[in-house]
Amino acid sequence: MDPNDSFREFMAAHQQSLMRTAYLLTGDAHLAEDLLQSVLLKVLSRWPKLADVASPQAYARKALINQYISWRRRLARATELPRAEPPDRPYSTEDSTVVRIAMLRALAQLPPRQRAVIVLRYYEDLTEHETAKLLRCSLGTVKSHAHHVLARLRVLAPELAPKFAETEDLKGARR
Repeated sequence: MDPNDSFREFMAAHQQSLMRTAYLLTGDAHLAEDLLQSVLLKVLSRWPKLADVASPQAYARKALINQYISWRRRLARATELPRAEPPDRPYSTEDSTVVRIAMLRALAQLPPRQRAVIVLRYYEDLTEHETAKLLRCSLGTVKSHAHHVLARLRVLAPELAPKFAETEDLKGARR
């Protein structure tokens, strides 16, 4: 089998998942596409070696997170990030679009590493151990980041606080 064929199969199976992770990390569809494209070029260049790896998806996800953190560090040194102001009109937290926008705005205010922990734990549904392994940090660091970030998100987006309580209850049972 041609290595390019196996890479195409890998992409067909995992591209949507990786794109979702990239979008949740960046909060912007275009940046997510750029991030994913740069990571996939790196993965493709290492593909012959990765074909024997147990989980090329984990490798690609790790590369995605590392590239995102690297981009954010460079961007933070170079420029300020513009922030949209919240709408002037009152809104219902039951509206899923409004909830999604509020969550993305709150996530955008988190440091890259903490945002990565939240995305991996609550959007990618990884365990604390899997998240710690992927981020190459201790289990305690993952737990601490998750706890502190959820508390910070309650302050940044108080209208979403009930959702964060549900999330902690569900994850607490899954540890």
